[in-house]
Amino acid sequence: MYYIYKQIITFFSILALFGCKSKKERSEINNTLKKPNIVLINVDDLGWKDLGFMGSSYYETPNLDKLAQEGMVFTNAYAGAANCAPSRACLISGLNTPRHGVYTVSPSDRGHKKTRKLIPIKNTKHLHDSIYTLPQMLKSGGYITSNFGKWHVGNNPAKQGIDYNVGGSGKGNPGKNGYFSPYNIDFIEDGPEGEYLTDRLTNEAVSFIEKHKDTTFFVYMPFYSVHTPIMGKDSLVEKFKTKKGHEGQNNAEYAAMVASMDENVGKLLNTLKTKGLEENTLVIFTSDNGGIRAISHQDPLRAGKGSYYEGGIRVPLIIKWPNHTKPNTTSLQVVSNLDFYPTLQTIAAPVKKAKVLDGVDLNSLINTNQNITERDLFFHFPVYLQAYKKGKDSSRDPLFRTRPGSVIISGDWKLHQYFEDGAVELYNLKTDLGEAENIAASHPDKVNELLNKLEQWRSDTNAPIPTEINPDYDLKFEQKQSIIKK
Repeated sequence: MYYIYKQIITFFSILALFGCKSKKERSEINNTLKKPNIVLINVDDLGWKDLGFMGSSYYETPNLDKLAQEGMVFTNAYAGAANCAPSRACLISGLNTPRHGVYTVSPSDRGHKKTRKLIPIKNTKHLHDSIYTLPQMLKSGGYITSNFGKWHVGNNPAKQGIDYNVGGSGKGNPGKNGYFSPYNIDFIEDGPEGEYLTDRLTNEAVSFIEKHKDTTFFVYMPFYSVHTPIMGKDSLVEKFKTKKGHEGQNNAEYAAMVASMDENVGKLLNTLKTKGLEENTLVIFTSDNGGIRAISHQDPLRAGKGSYYEGGIRVPLIIKWPNHTKPNTTSLQVVSNLDFYPTLQTIAAPVKKAKVLDGVDLNSLINTNQNITERDLFFHFPVYLQAYKKGKDSSRDPLFRTRPGSVIISGDWKLHQYFEDGAVELYNLKTDLGEAENIAASHPDKVNELLNKLEQWRSDTNAPIPTEINPDYDLKFEQKQSIIKK
């Protein structure tokens, strides 16, 4: 009874306080009472080191560098998978790949059939309708939901919890010459000829925020940039042609795309500020997977998009939540895009919650910088993904970025297991971030420990393992194809 009485007194005290304050002060009080708006920016194929605040001296990202100073930067952040469809499926579902079956961009039998020893597991193209998505959960928490850009986990975001959509469908890239209007993607009207897609998507998001500033909203901003085709604005391309590159970062077209993306992130953040929404908006900035090695190097990380070496799965991450995250802080904690769903679910307090989630709630970390309980990360890829550019991917072999296998990261240790030949690779990321020296032979106990963990996890998640031999496999053909001509 006392508790109810206390709540009534608090309620009327707040009403009285509102009556005594200015309009600006009342707005600030209201922001402390309502749930925060959420802006989730998910850039396509942006590498871990393709930003100024992550150490690049070639790419120019002043707006994101400023955001990094205002929020918390995570240097050990991972995507749920090494390429776009499975990573986005993990983010939107909160489930690891064996639970939703999206392992790659279909089909799963990529590469020449004579070079694949196994019949890969059949891929699931999109999230099944039965999966309770992140936007659906947020709607249950009172949020108006929106998507501006690449959806890729279903043909129509409206059927998966999105109230307002521009440009999102099952398509994974903007198509040939697709960064300039007239466009090739769905759910968007053509703009003036030559309009840049990244600009257009941001303008649509800004209009949405202005219209819904008095509500509680979720803006999902999955830019098609910086995915291929590599197309930047001419003026920016010319600018970067005159700038000296560094350590495999020297592509002027790509740099122009990064610069446009950064400019538009700045425009989005400035809208939040000018509309008085900044203080009560949680902003997450990340990438869906690593960058393409042949376009931009992520040294010291090995390989890139499509590989389960660090260059393919480690991604940039900033979280800014005023009065919650401490500005200009860096976290060394291992986190994953699987963690976004449980974190936002705690904040949204929905009527209906997800029954199963594979990530962890990061609220204690982003609110008080308190370390979360250490856990292992698992990756499962029972399919094939061919080389992006033979001999340039820094992969295990020149024909594939990834062959079927699983990976576990446990503390400083990382183990790769391959299904074709049963081989394992063991690295200590603390001393060998570039995964250059396989130390499996000298650490048999650690190998067995991690293999046992992997096997238990695969059993718990019903992860399928390909075992059927491919009758078309030809060793001599494979060996001939593997030769790299100088």
